Amino acid sequence: MAIILVVDDELGIRALLSEILGDEGHTVELAEDAAQAREIRERMKPDLVLLDIWMPDVDGITLLKEWGATGRLTMPVIMMSGHGTIDTAVEATKYGAIAFLEKPITLQKLLRAVEQGLSWAAPRAAGAALQAASRSGVGIATPDPDSVTTLPMGAVADSVLVDAGPQPLQSFDLDRPLREARDLFEKSYFEFHLAREGGSMTRVAEKTGLERTHLYRKLRQLGVDMSLGRNRRGGL
Repeated sequence: MAIILVVDDELGIRALLSEILGDEGHTVELAEDAAQAREIRERMKPDLVLLDIWMPDVDGITLLKEWGATGRLTMPVIMMSGHGTIDTAVEATKYGAIAFLEKPITLQKLLRAVEQGLSWAAPRAAGAALQAASRSGVGIATPDPDSVTTLPMGAVADSVLVDAGPQPLQSFDLDRPLREARDLFEKSYFEFHLAREGGSMTRVAEKTGLERTHLYRKLRQLGVDMSLGRNRRGGL
């Protein structure tokens, strides 16, 4: 998955975004100010940056301008603010931000913006690779259009999901106390959904109809490996 840099001076915001994005399988780097953001950006080369506007010392807009002026704005940047206005959002996009999220940020808006940001980054990276190859004289093989099969939307995801986790049909030893049989079934049930959703607690919570806190408590109680599915997902 992606490396995402979260830049925000509020510890609670950093912790929350780190938990949510980590559950989605991403590697999350955290910075509390512009100085840390600069250092992590140089060291980790993040695929996406979530950047707060109102920060002490150097604000997010100033840092965004700096990256743009020095050729370091090579990744998509999503601005965040709890005191934003339309003018602020327009200014951010003027200097290279691809989106603006107003705090408090809802889960749906966050995941949608991150997905769009990473989708924006992929063709940009491919274009940069082609340009670099062209300058170096190295040829890049391109697929024959006639040999490429276009699948209906969702077909790829469905095929991955079918192959990703345990099969839903399983046998259980019913010659045991009800509580034990129920615990075995629930453990298998949650392991199936964790593998199917690539280890995403957010999606498992939505699928099973449980609050995230209740879900974490339930998985710990049943002894479920909460990292199940993440290694497979990260390798896609």
